[in-house]
Amino acid sequence: MKLISFKQSFIAFGVLLTLASCDTDEKLEVKGDGVVLEDNFYRNETEAYSGLVAAYDKLGKYAGAMENAPLLFLNSASDDFFAGGGGAGDQPGLQVASNYSITPTNIPPAIWANYYKGISRCNIMIVKLPAIPMDEAKKARFMAEVKALRAYYYLDLVRMFKNIPLILTPVVQSEISVIEQVKPEVVYAQIEKDLNEAIPNLPITLAASELGRLTKGAATALLGKAYLYDNKKPEAAAQLALVNGPAGGTSSFGYKLLADFAQLWDKQHEFNSESILEISYSDKSNADWGNFEVNGDDEGNVAAQLMGIRDYTRKTKGVDAGLPDYINGWGFMVVTKDLQAALKGDPRYASTIFDAGAARGVDNDDENGLIKYTDSYNETGYHFIKYAPVNADIKAANPFLNFGINTYVIRLADTYLMEAEALGGTGARAQALLDAVRDRVHLAHVPVSLQAIYAERRLELAGEGHRWYDLVRTGEAAAKLAFKGFVANKNEAFPIPYSEFNNTKIVQNPGYN
Repeated sequence: MKLISFKQSFIAFGVLLTLASCDTDEKLEVKGDGVVLEDNFYRNETEAYSGLVAAYDKLGKYAGAMENAPLLFLNSASDDFFAGGGGAGDQPGLQVASNYSITPTNIPPAIWANYYKGISRCNIMIVKLPAIPMDEAKKARFMAEVKALRAYYYLDLVRMFKNIPLILTPVVQSEISVIEQVKPEVVYAQIEKDLNEAIPNLPITLAASELGRLTKGAATALLGKAYLYDNKKPEAAAQLALVNGPAGGTSSFGYKLLADFAQLWDKQHEFNSESILEISYSDKSNADWGNFEVNGDDEGNVAAQLMGIRDYTRKTKGVDAGLPDYINGWGFMVVTKDLQAALKGDPRYASTIFDAGAARGVDNDDENGLIKYTDSYNETGYHFIKYAPVNADIKAANPFLNFGINTYVIRLADTYLMEAEALGGTGARAQALLDAVRDRVHLAHVPVSLQAIYAERRLELAGEGHRWYDLVRTGEAAAKLAFKGFVANKNEAFPIPYSEFNNTKIVQNPGYN
């Protein structure tokens, strides 16, 4: 679904709490429909659809931002990447996540706020939809989509921040001072309720014009994931089995592992048979520094630019050697030597890591070198390339903000491994699921166990935003992230941004006061 700008006549919860940044006269802006007040909106099916698109819009922030992008933020906080960039002060929100100097005053506040903006838009739709005169089947589908979206936003929030407010209706300014946090189990119960209510009214398949919208399979996968994080493993396994179908085969939702791992990243196989929930980005959004994150024109994959190698150019030898014509990027997401060592010899390496240091040689003047580039902060010589743009991807006047490179939120190999974990890492079914993931890349089978599943998740899903969550969920974060400064019983949750405490009852997470 194409992402569009959508502002409300009252302030979304995530911004409302920062009263200094509020504008209580903010209007609802829908491209192509002029400017109207929210009270006069939601009058018909066309306006309901605009509201639905608005609810989807914040999905795009996953990779459509800089230090506020959860994909970059979570990768930086993992043991697989250093933030990188031009120095210790470049995109500071990523740097503090990478070295665990993160505090309530330096965490990027929009990470929290963008999710609550998405939730606010869902809440408005849930209230408004019943009274809108429109086709009842479409109305039921729209309601299912916004409930599933709300569940998605809350699932990320509760996993990142743990102690969060649960807002289920539109919030007005007078209510801000009484909003409180709830226990994580209450949030998970609501997530599960929303998804169970949504699933029956979502379609199994999508028309070509609908790609990117939620389906029955995507919501079922989200439900299985929520159950897994809520430690309801039998329920998780049951839902994920519906998504996965026979290991290595085609599920009832039509999902099947791609035969070639490299095709997941070649941009020719977007919305493929393995894609369960995928965010679509546009190279035609025409975002520029003057309107980026202001007018809603930011519909490109910004993270792709940030992850590109700094000042990358191929020498003649590099061209002749067929090295990729990568863009001149900004050098974020430097691969740690630990991840490089773990993936070395694995067939997935070539689609995940580029050995820039080896291709350059001793330095940029090495006569045997194939490329030139500038070192990133904490440079290791290894760079992440799953979402790497090449110069042929440059379509817009300002390419930095407008790469049309999609990102996966959930794909089938992920749900295979989650089901195997939910089964306790034992038994024939868990073994078959693990085997199928390894068969796809022609690796020998290994005995199934929880540790084997965790190791496979790291190799299969590297750089896709799952690793930090996996380490926290499995209790491995303190050991695996000690070299970065991770503190046990503190850093399992991120600090709530300081801006959220103005005139509220919000309480900071332990260890950050």
